[in-house]
Amino acid sequence: MSETSETQFETLREQLAIDDMGIRMKALHASRSLPISERFTLLSIAAIDSYARIRYDAVSQIGTVGTVDLEKSLAILSDRLSLDPEIDVRAAAAASLGSLQLTQAFDLLKKSYESTNDWMFQFSIVAAIGELGNPQGFDLLAEALQSPNELVKIAAIGSLGDLGNPASVALLLPLVEDPDWQIRHRVAQSLSQLGGSEARAALEKLVNDPMPQVSEATRSFLA
Repeated sequence: MSETSETQFETLREQLAIDDMGIRMKALHASRSLPISERFTLLSIAAIDSYARIRYDAVSQIGTVGTVDLEKSLAILSDRLSLDPEIDVRAAAAASLGSLQLTQAFDLLKKSYESTNDWMFQFSIVAAIGELGNPQGFDLLAEALQSPNELVKIAAIGSLGDLGNPASVALLLPLVEDPDWQIRHRVAQSLSQLGGSEARAALEKLVNDPMPQVSEATRSFLA
């Protein structure tokens, strides 16, 4: 680290300890210009800030730069996922765990999903499960597919495609005729990922879907 970079790093670290929330927010934003390892150090500090907005931003950014120290990222994100008082910070932690593909966090994500009724938090967890690619996630995603919240349901459809378990095809086939075109669109994408004769037959049906967004996307998937 150059002398200039080191000076900036120390200045920003000091600013993250100042009582003025505005200064701490500016310091967090300014940290984006630092080398990744120094930036990660400051994000680690900001992730436990007293102000929820700062914690949210820091936890979200760790999903991008946390590769510099995956073990520490796992510890920070697991802590925020379980203990943060703000649901949006917990949701951001779930998303970052998925982005970093920290499969060790699967059991904790599952426990978090089962202990909340907040749709935003559930959505983030379901999306993360797909990114993790852990085969154990199949049952949780099958459960999420029955969610009364359309966005959680759509996330589950997408994650089943990402997971790649052929058994997912049977779960998705009934949704080919769902009244919500956004669900049909997501089903088409996941079926194209899963493959197989049943999936292809369903896709050939979706090519003639009345919604252009669905039919055109399906045509590209088949191509």
